[in-house]
Amino acid sequence: MKGIIFNIQKFSLHDGPGIRTTVFFKGCPLKCKWCSNPESQFTSIQILHDQTKCQHCLQCIHTCKNNALSLKNDIIEIDNSKCMGCLECVHACPFQALSFEGEYKSIKEIVETCMQDYDFYEESQGGITISGGEGMSQPAFLKQLVTELKQHHLHVAIETTGYIEPKLFKELAPMFDLLLFDCKHYDSKRHFIGTGVYNEMIIENLTWANKQGLNILVRIPVIPEFNCTLQDAKGFCQLFNDIGIKKVQLLPFHQFGEKKYDLLHRPYTLKNKKALYKEDLKDYQQVFINSHIDCFF
Repeated sequence: MKGIIFNIQKFSLHDGPGIRTTVFFKGCPLKCKWCSNPESQFTSIQILHDQTKCQHCLQCIHTCKNNALSLKNDIIEIDNSKCMGCLECVHACPFQALSFEGEYKSIKEIVETCMQDYDFYEESQGGITISGGEGMSQPAFLKQLVTELKQHHLHVAIETTGYIEPKLFKELAPMFDLLLFDCKHYDSKRHFIGTGVYNEMIIENLTWANKQGLNILVRIPVIPEFNCTLQDAKGFCQLFNDIGIKKVQLLPFHQFGEKKYDLLHRPYTLKNKKALYKEDLKDYQQVFINSHIDCFF
């Protein structure tokens, strides 16, 4: 069995306790407008085009056997529905203007890479974090991978959107030592505007996980003009107090993924928004503290 991933990042310090290796799964049911990994949303191998390097030799277009590439408005466009992920266009480009995201890897390959830093996990009480994208979007592969990692006595966490069919979520969630559970918005309609999906299923899964006593850390990406007001903080607090969530981590908005949208030739609606910092969110944080919720960065 193989799964598609787009990165394995060693020495991660922000994806759970201790020193960790983060395995990034490709594919996500959400299309968050601020996503810092937009290449994670598509479920297959994806070709990226750097317009600044391209000399318009059209070698890539002539190489593609599936006619997935074309020149429109002086830009090389890639039709993902036609692309087979053979990467012949990437290898054919003499100017290295094309790159790719996504690679099929076996359980054995991933586990071997993770085990290279086993001593660091032991010393720091770290482990492995499944990220993405959404790891649960490849459920059979995820289940087998986590089972294998557990045989090596590793701490395994997952960053999840929570947007999973409840039956499947109830099967997968208890396998993890820690659920890093993103909560984008308390209001379903607003959630849809920002992510492309409603939040009822997310709240249902979060409520169930908390009732089961699973180890959960709810994390809020605080996004300008989406969920950053003090009224928004109060809305989150009401939701979390109803569910029984007592600890929340705030993730201030940043622009680390902006360049990727250019490479994917995708519009980025938050292009001119200023990044947020801890100092900008002190009053926001205080709303949670006043509501008896442990809130930190």
